[in-house]
Amino acid sequence: MIRAVLFDFGGVILTSPFEAFNVYEDEAGLPRDLIRTINATNPDTNAWARFERGEYSTEQFIDAFEDEARAAGYDVDASRVVASLRGRLRPTMVEALRRCSAAYKTAMLTNNFSSPDGARGTTAMTDADGADLAEVHGLFDEIIESSVVGIRKPEPRFYEIACERLGAEPAECVFLDDLGINLKPARAMGMQTIKVLGPEQAIADLEAVLGIDLTG
Repeated sequence: MIRAVLFDFGGVILTSPFEAFNVYEDEAGLPRDLIRTINATNPDTNAWARFERGEYSTEQFIDAFEDEARAAGYDVDASRVVASLRGRLRPTMVEALRRCSAAYKTAMLTNNFSSPDGARGTTAMTDADGADLAEVHGLFDEIIESSVVGIRKPEPRFYEIACERLGAEPAECVFLDDLGINLKPARAMGMQTIKVLGPEQAIADLEAVLGIDLTG
């Protein structure tokens, strides 16, 4: 029996920042998916991980990420990486979230950043109007942010916090994320998981799990 639906934000409710990374890489003549490759190298201790845990300011992240890129043999403008962390709300996913929130407990599980220099946002910040974003945030019973709890996906404790706050067992949860690495520990804990490749597929898969109409 599913009692709670857990959503990643960027790449699920929002469009993916990976698309913007590719645009910058093409403009700069860098290999496709170089930024993702750097982010996946030493994933627990690299600049990206420390940024999302709130250990680095934006400036510290930029310096550290550029050092990591140089170590890999490339010159990367990390300020462009930060600027790429923007996404647009996906209306069909917002509607699915709205319908889920009427029948289930809901939570946002997001790796994000919040630094002493005042910068703050999800890893895929939104360019949506503030009122729209506030409405979407209001559809969640809980919002678990890496920069607030000091832990990030895919660390198991991150998912445990979500379950504790929702008062649900892992087996009572379904979790949607666009990254397989983030789904693996949730599945090991007993959650049903959905890898989001696009809105239509994700909604269809979630409807199959919940047995309700999420589109109208």
